[in-house]
Amino acid sequence: MDRRSLIKHAGIVGVLSAGIAPAVHAQAAVRWRMASSFPKSLPTIYGSAEKFSDTVKALSGGKFEVSVHAAGDLVPAFGVVDALQQNTLEMAQTASYYFTGKDPIFAFGCAVPFGLTARHMDAWMEHGNGRKYMDAFFAQFNITSMSAGNTGTQMGGWYRKEIKTAADLKGLKMRMGGGLFGEAMAKLGVVAQNMPAGEVYQALEKGTLDATEFVGPFDDERLGFQKVAPFYYYPGWWEGGAELEFFINKKAFEALSAENKAIIRAAGAVAARDMTAKYDAQNPAALKRLVASGTKLKPFSKELMDAGYKASMEVFAAHEAKSPEFKKIHQDMRAFQRDQVLWSKFSEWRYDGYIGGVKL
Repeated sequence: MDRRSLIKHAGIVGVLSAGIAPAVHAQAAVRWRMASSFPKSLPTIYGSAEKFSDTVKALSGGKFEVSVHAAGDLVPAFGVVDALQQNTLEMAQTASYYFTGKDPIFAFGCAVPFGLTARHMDAWMEHGNGRKYMDAFFAQFNITSMSAGNTGTQMGGWYRKEIKTAADLKGLKMRMGGGLFGEAMAKLGVVAQNMPAGEVYQALEKGTLDATEFVGPFDDERLGFQKVAPFYYYPGWWEGGAELEFFINKKAFEALSAENKAIIRAAGAVAARDMTAKYDAQNPAALKRLVASGTKLKPFSKELMDAGYKASMEVFAAHEAKSPEFKKIHQDMRAFQRDQVLWSKFSEWRYDGYIGGVKL
């Protein structure tokens, strides 16, 4: 007798008592909401949340759906951690360094000054101690985490005036994403402003901001910063590889079936890879368009970079002195970074340096 006939004649109770389960178990539909800290106008970052949602629905056959909501739709852009902690939200897509006001350790989930590149961050998070340490920290906020993608090394931002030395930063009112970078820049005399991306253009236009940093050419062009701040500097030494995160309500995640947990993890991996690849594919053409339209592309001077490094190391030392947990995570990240940089000297750096010097 085949399986289907056995179930028909014996009935489900008899089948289960015989230790034979049907091939497919019916699962209750699951409906989650994800609040992003970013606007819909950014197909790179916000697109990662949409890719995640689409993948979850496809893998579950429509039985698990995650609706995506732009910044401000459900909660304010910087209100997502509170919502997760209070169990009013199942998921968020954000940059963890937005929440260093709660604890400076949040910065390590995204980027710190002179920190890891995208590949190095991925390696530390998934095969070093990064994810283990960060999720142990996030647990006190009812959060577990996954990468939502990485921007790669970011640009140094848009300025209404030329920045030749560190002295030119004094008194500058600058929008910055958050994290320890703001503390380092404050040491250089910058007045840090933390505001959602969608509010920056108007502030630059009115002159209430003198400068802004966001991500890189593709996103920055879409936000129109080149129209109100002509000087575009590089590199963004505060974000060598900024990781965006999916923050998941820990209680909600633990309540999922093993199958749905696997779907969440798989969808996160798909979305993260897609975001990083999208940035790498679209930034070159966007940078060409910006320069062609009159953007003044300039490198930060070594003197300014050195000043930024000194200020950053002072910030790290101060936090290490106050927090053993901060010190543990920072020292672990730096040890991992030293090995990654050593390897990069013999691999990507040498290769890219040669290819960059030949005519392709």
